[in-house]
Amino acid sequence: MTANTSLKEYIARIEEACGEEKDIIVHFKYEKKDEVIKRILKKAKVERTVAGIILDLTYKEFSIRLYNMGKAVFRKVKEKSRVQEVLAELLL
Repeated sequence: MTANTSLKEYIARIEEACGEEKDIIVHFKYEKKDEVIKRILKKAKVERTVAGIILDLTYKEFSIRLYNMGKAVFRKVKEKSRVQEVLAELLL
């Protein structure tokens, strides 16, 4: 199984946010969101928690905002393919 095939198991869609600084928004499949959050938290460093529903994380050079409803925002990322690589490291 390739990394992309495995990622499809967890990811509903990936979109690029509009704006001056490019963010990549990842929507996880609802039925997998709890598993995704657990896997990400094993490897990423929690910088800040907001009301228990939003987690600001760092992983390598990435700043990630993770929402407990199953969404992650990768801040200031230029290439969607780079986010997919990092997701593969975090989830697989």
